[in-house]
Amino acid sequence: MQRWITLPCLAAALALSGCASTRLVDSDVQAFAHWDAPHTTPDTYRFERLPSQQAQGDAQATIEAQAAQALAKVGLHPAADGTAPSYRVQVHARTERQRTPGGYDPWWGWGGWGWGSGHGFYGGLSMRLAPPPTYRSEVSLVLRQASSGAVVYETHAVHEGVWSDDQAVLGALFEAALDGFPRPPAGLRRIHREIPR
Repeated sequence: MQRWITLPCLAAALALSGCASTRLVDSDVQAFAHWDAPHTTPDTYRFERLPSQQAQGDAQATIEAQAAQALAKVGLHPAADGTAPSYRVQVHARTERQRTPGGYDPWWGWGGWGWGSGHGFYGGLSMRLAPPPTYRSEVSLVLRQASSGAVVYETHAVHEGVWSDDQAVLGALFEAALDGFPRPPAGLRRIHREIPR
């Protein structure tokens, strides 16, 4: 792996990065479905929270808002006040900053002038850049029949990337997690979603 980058290359890379208007969120998704009857849309649900999620307050409400947008795209909508929902939904999400791989020495790569192994004069200037921090974001969603409590759908999605703006990334992850709903393909899949830059 090349460990240095010249200043002209850096300038070109920065110029190109400003041209793109969208970002690609690639997610590893695995879902499990247990439907006893055909799923009909639209249908209704209500979020339910674990005690630990109730303590999170606004943070959990923000996660649920992202999940609600993805659920609406597959025909599931919040039950009106005073009406019984068809399903109960639990959602979980988190983002963690990953440790920088390897050691980073900001002075590595700065060259100088000198003699090179008796083969003549050499010189050059290079700069090693710190690798950008990476973030691991993951979401999970569990859908239960409200009447029986039986789990009818369970799904997980994970993404690793350089963006820390949780809401945009988590929204894309919930959409990816519900890809193929209500009868997704078996096994681990890679799902791509574009979000605004």
